[in-house]
Amino acid sequence: MTDQTILATPAAVPANRSRRRPGLMPALPIAGLVLFAIAGIAAPLLTPFDPVRNDLTSTLLPPAWVAGSDPAHPLGTDGFGRDIVSRLMYGARVSLSVAAIALTITVAIGTAVGVTAGYLGGWVDSVLMRFVDVALTLPMILVALVLSIALGPSFTNLVLVIGLLLWPRIARLVRGETLLLKRQDYVRYAGAIGIPSRRIALRHVIPNVLPTVLVLATLEIGHVILLEASLSFLGAGIPQPQASWGSMIDDGRALVATGWWVALFPGLAIMLTVMSSNALGDWLRDYLDPRTRNL
Repeated sequence: MTDQTILATPAAVPANRSRRRPGLMPALPIAGLVLFAIAGIAAPLLTPFDPVRNDLTSTLLPPAWVAGSDPAHPLGTDGFGRDIVSRLMYGARVSLSVAAIALTITVAIGTAVGVTAGYLGGWVDSVLMRFVDVALTLPMILVALVLSIALGPSFTNLVLVIGLLLWPRIARLVRGETLLLKRQDYVRYAGAIGIPSRRIALRHVIPNVLPTVLVLATLEIGHVILLEASLSFLGAGIPQPQASWGSMIDDGRALVATGWWVALFPGLAIMLTVMSSNALGDWLRDYLDPRTRNL
């Protein structure tokens, strides 16, 4: 057999060459999320204007690069004379706060239900999963809208509604991970020597499902922000005149021809935040996967 023949044989081709590599840390998505987070946290220090104060002498001023603009309002003003930059920063504060608190509620409930159902099995698993199935069949935006209207538009009610609606998505995937983990030898051995189930779940199961939960939570950031913006756009989320990206788009809905910037910039902020969180979640999924991490 010649050298050329050996090089051409399939055995000479690396078996893992076709796998997708996780790649370097996504600097742009992380930078985008950090930028929005800083803008939201430091909004009271960075914003030059009160985001809810009307100024009828400065209504619908265009962005700085358009004729007739005011340098004091680089992204223009809305129909009430409120500064777009200030409202974008306070909107980032609202959207990211809703995402952080709602996802904390979602992850806590979803992880507890998923681990309990997967580890205990039997009738407990059947009851919990049928409840999850019913919850997943409900039209989320419609249920969120009805609950938000029934409870009244407020930050607290919005966080509770979103947090209590998203946990079934986490629970189903965590249950699948738990079913795999409970078949591992170290988990079965711990049960065989008499270690209580609760201790096994806390020390061996939950720590091993946390990477999956982290990836799911990162991917859900965009979903929560879109849901919050949709509810605020429909008038059932953050109440006016408090700034939020969804309510800003609602303010600019009737001004597309005369004040296109009112809805454009919050829409771009939502798009960039969702894209950044999804890109970061995809990278985390590949990085935390032992099959691709060290390739």
